[in-house]
Amino acid sequence: MPQYKLYYFNLRGWAEPARQLFKLAHVEFEDVRIENGTPEWEELKPKTPFGQLPFLTVDGFEIPQSAAILRYLGTKFGFAGKTPEEEAWVDAIVDQFKDFVNPLRQVIMAQRGENAEEVERVKSEVFNPARDTFFKILNGILEKSKSGFLVGDGVTWADLVIADIITTMEKLTVFDVSAEENKNLVAFREKVNSIPEIKEHNEQRPDSVV
Repeated sequence: MPQYKLYYFNLRGWAEPARQLFKLAHVEFEDVRIENGTPEWEELKPKTPFGQLPFLTVDGFEIPQSAAILRYLGTKFGFAGKTPEEEAWVDAIVDQFKDFVNPLRQVIMAQRGENAEEVERVKSEVFNPARDTFFKILNGILEKSKSGFLVGDGVTWADLVIADIITTMEKLTVFDVSAEENKNLVAFREKVNSIPEIKEHNEQRPDSVV
C-alpha cells in the first residue's frame, strides 16, 4: 500500500475534498496540517513543488495543485466518473467552479477588511452576478440528474468540491439555506454529506470558516 501524506493549512479549504476522498476509499493517509504564518510554514514553503499548499506525496512522489490531486485520487480510487465522458464532465464542473473562485475570494478579503460598505459593494457588483451564473449552471445539471449527483449515478470528486464550497458560502453568510431558489443545492449537499464515510469525516474534522 502506498504511503500518502497530504500537506495543507489547518482548515478545510482546497484540501478538504481530498481528505474526504481518502475516507470514501477507506485509504489511510497522513493529514499534515500547517499553521499559516508560522516558522514551520516559512521553512516548508521553499521545499514545496510550487511554493504553496496543498500538495500530496505518494511514497515521496510529490503532486501539487488541488485539482491535480483530486483528479489523481478520484481516478485511482474510482470517484472520477465511470466513462471518459463522465470524467470530462467532472473536470468541466470543477473548471467552471474555478471561474467562480475569484469573486468568492474577493468577498472573503472584503469581509476580512471589516468595511461593511466595501463588503456590500463587492457582493452586489462582483460576487452576486458570478454566484447567480454559477448556481444557474449547477441547478440545470441537478434538474437533469436522475441520481441526485452532478455526474452519472454515483458520487465523484466534483460532488465533494461543490458540496464543500456550499458549506463555505453558508459560513461566509453568502448562501441562504432557507431560500427557495437554493433548495436543490441544499438537497444536493445533504445527499453528499449523508454518505456514511463523509458524514463521519465531517463530524470529526476541526471546524473552520473556509
